[in-house]
Amino acid sequence: MDAYLEEELYDILIYCIQNPDGSEFGTKKKRAEEIGSELYADGGLDAMENMFYSIEFRVKEEIGKDVKPYRAWWNNISAEWRY
Repeated sequence: MDAYLEEELYDILIYCIQNPDGSEFGTKKKRAEEIGSELYADGGLDAMENMFYSIEFRVKEEIGKDVKPYRAWWNNISAEWRY
């Protein structure tokens, strides 16, 4: 399940980075938040950290962009996750 969610989150973040004014931005953001909730329910804060860390480096290598600002989308999932 995690590999599927990682690919989906990666695709969402790439879309949002490249289309900040895109018509699907809100829908993509909502799904990214749902993925964070699924990860937290399945593996807690560690699962969230591991997934975002992996994607962060992948995006930086592949398109040279920073995804750190998107971490804040998961702030409402756990009191421990604050970015």
